[in-house]
Amino acid sequence: MAEFDVRRLGPADVALHARMQALYAEAFEDRDTYLGLPPDDAYVRRVLGSELTIALVAHVGDNVVGALTAYELPKLEQARSEIYIYDLAVAAAYRRQGIATRLIEAVCANARGRGVWVAFVQADYGDEPAIALYSKLGRRADVLHFDLPVS
Repeated sequence: MAEFDVRRLGPADVALHARMQALYAEAFEDRDTYLGLPPDDAYVRRVLGSELTIALVAHVGDNVVGALTAYELPKLEQARSEIYIYDLAVAAAYRRQGIATRLIEAVCANARGRGVWVAFVQADYGDEPAIALYSKLGRRADVLHFDLPVS
């Protein structure tokens, strides 16, 4: 089992962000989304500098072996927020070593004390490893998801 560290990315971590996106592209087999039209460095610095963006990497030395991207969503019905875990991936050679669990624990620890009442994540039907992990860590709610075009 590899020893790894988890850290939150900030505005100075443009190079780590690029390695994070490469990991997502490989893990999700989706180069177009994660590497096809990369944002410029100024955009990356601005988004990584936002308190509402939580970008975490698990790394072994300089090697990014896991990543999690989440967004804090301030709510209006009460003075509280939710955390939406949007992307979570672990490199194939490092799976089943507790990296994904540790990334989720880190995002939840970050959320405590910030008015966050829940973190949530989606899994695709058939993605049994993700469903098993999320079932172990939380309560399942079966919902329908719709992508609504804005243009």
